[in-house]
Amino acid sequence: MSGDNLQVLNALDVAKTQWYHFTAIIIAGMGFFTDAYDLFCISLVTKMLGRIYYHVDGSPKPGSLPPNVSAAVNGVALCGTLAGQLFFGWLGDKMGRKKVYGATLMLMCLCSIASGLSFGKDAKAVMATLCFFRFWVGFGIGGDYPLSATIMSEYANKKTRGAFIAAVFAMQGFGILAGGIFAMAISAAFNARFKVPAYEVDPIGSTPPQADYVWRIILMIGAIPALLTFYWRLKMPETARYTALVAKNAKQAASDMSKVLQMDIEAEEQKVQQIAEKPKGSYGLFSKEFLTRHGLHLLGTTSTWFLLDIAFYSQNLFQKDIFSAIGWIPAAKTMNAIEEVFTIARAQTLIALCSTVPGYWFTVALIDVIGRFVIQIVGFFFMTVFMFALAFPYNHWIQPGNRIGFVVIYSLTFFFANFGPNATTFVVPAEIFPARLRSTCHGISAAAGKAGGIIGAFGFLYLAQNQDPKKADAGYPAGIGVKNSLIVLGVINLLGLLFTFLVPESKGKSLEEMSGENEDMKEMEAAANTNPRE
Repeated sequence: MSGDNLQVLNALDVAKTQWYHFTAIIIAGMGFFTDAYDLFCISLVTKMLGRIYYHVDGSPKPGSLPPNVSAAVNGVALCGTLAGQLFFGWLGDKMGRKKVYGATLMLMCLCSIASGLSFGKDAKAVMATLCFFRFWVGFGIGGDYPLSATIMSEYANKKTRGAFIAAVFAMQGFGILAGGIFAMAISAAFNARFKVPAYEVDPIGSTPPQADYVWRIILMIGAIPALLTFYWRLKMPETARYTALVAKNAKQAASDMSKVLQMDIEAEEQKVQQIAEKPKGSYGLFSKEFLTRHGLHLLGTTSTWFLLDIAFYSQNLFQKDIFSAIGWIPAAKTMNAIEEVFTIARAQTLIALCSTVPGYWFTVALIDVIGRFVIQIVGFFFMTVFMFALAFPYNHWIQPGNRIGFVVIYSLTFFFANFGPNATTFVVPAEIFPARLRSTCHGISAAAGKAGGIIGAFGFLYLAQNQDPKKADAGYPAGIGVKNSLIVLGVINLLGLLFTFLVPESKGKSLEEMSGENEDMKEMEAAANTNPRE
């Protein structure tokens, strides 16, 4: 099949792993580093925001964000991400990957810094400003999903393409670790400099004025590594597949990739002209041709990502129970505001180190060996098994002597999310759709995932409340309880496994072979030879 492809695309498919591959991983991955850092850090500083801005005199517990404010602070970035995935996914196909790529990074970084500079006379004003900037942080992050995945897939060779795309996504793991480590460092430094008593000793004095700097510095610092790669994003040439197959500029594609691959490549302008003149390869997203060829594929990528993220984002519901159960986080009143940030950061960093990060890199190592389909099926299968293993004997797990077992199974659930569908749902949409719709379809798939994430993070926050209204968290109505919520999540993972059968295996195949563009080129060339120009 590769013989029917353009020479410049064949050269990319068979290229040996070179330095430019690793450069592309770092440049693309730094966006995901900042993405994970930002989404991780907000969960570290929300407790501190509650203490600073929502202190109640005489309360036995430190101040906390009201449910609606907490949902807004944590969720507005997810809403921005969903919108950004759709908008920049579409724009990446219309204007080109490179033209849009620098804008997403700059938006993400500038708004990360601005969110740390949130201002206002009272709590309401500060939270409103923070939410405004976090929406636009999310909007920039959203653009990074389809663009980074598409750029990496179009630069990579077909032998190691899965590992390269997964490696970009795995930079999230380093972002999570960096967020936790930096939060621990800054809170330890402030705690050593401004020694203050615990809340139960001095409710007012336990939150020093300097605490207001801590959360702001933590939010802002994640933008720096990504900003360092901004220059190289602008220097990256447009991908050959966009230039040749979408912009129809064979000469520019050959010139760009000759420099990247350091070899002479024939432009094949006549072949590109044939592609441009034939309507066969120009069907749109809402056409019958697309529905016939890729309708089930798009249903598969959107549904699996949607279902996965419901389960993946719901993990926040159980972290506080797990951390307190194993004694990693003592009661809030026994700590001052800065100590609490350190303690939460340490606990979440350990969870990330033990389950999240290893799962990502297992995928990188094995995705081009056993394939995307197998990893996704196995991941969803074990997520289902472990969710049910937590759910049905839930009353057994919450007994003091059995809580370590709960933590182990919980960690395994999210190990298999990352060595499973959390990585593969990002990789596959960048491989199976035509070049002119690749970024759009990836953006649609990712946006479906974020919609699931919003349901997982907030729908289940209400759903998992105690069935007894008196035992539900303050400000929340009664729900179905944690046990029943875990059963629902197990069923959702099982559905994810079933919908995986709609997604084709792309291991070892060229992008044009997966999208059907090779067949189109072959038919066009045959037609041109049958009816030569006079």
